[in-house]
Amino acid sequence: MPESRLLLIIEDDTAFARTLGRSFERRGYAVLHATSLEDAEKILETHTPAYAVVDLKLNGHSSGLACVQLLRKHHQDMLIVVLTGFASIATAVEAVKLGACQYLAKPSNTDDIEAAFGHVAGAADIELTNRSTSIKNLEWERIHEVLVETDFNISETARRLGMHRRTLARKLEKQRIK
Repeated sequence: MPESRLLLIIEDDTAFARTLGRSFERRGYAVLHATSLEDAEKILETHTPAYAVVDLKLNGHSSGLACVQLLRKHHQDMLIVVLTGFASIATAVEAVKLGACQYLAKPSNTDDIEAAFGHVAGAADIELTNRSTSIKNLEWERIHEVLVETDFNISETARRLGMHRRTLARKLEKQRIK
């Protein structure tokens, strides 16, 4: 049975996680923090959070998408919000397919995240934009699409994209330019 106001934050940036956790604690949540998939697995052995905030890109070999999958298997009704500074259509679609209720680009604050928990159903009245997609965004989305296809295997992704592994690693390390 889930603990009704228990929130799990899976974020490798400890300063950001601490700030976010304190903000949620002021709103009446009990907060747990994990920095990786392995940490999250240990926490889930003894706790069943009702909410989770997951960073898409974690240090090491952990993927936020793998965390979403783990959380969904652990508790089918958990409300999961994925945060990322590297937003792409491919990862947004995968996050929702795996069970996230929302996908937010950083910087997002506690208000945005809490609103996302409450906004589980889709909305047809979202404003459509006429902004064209840049070449850099298209490249970024294609890279993430192939990353998902290869289960986040960097070497295989580089091979499929026809680029050197180090080039791909450098592209993934750079901040996304809008």
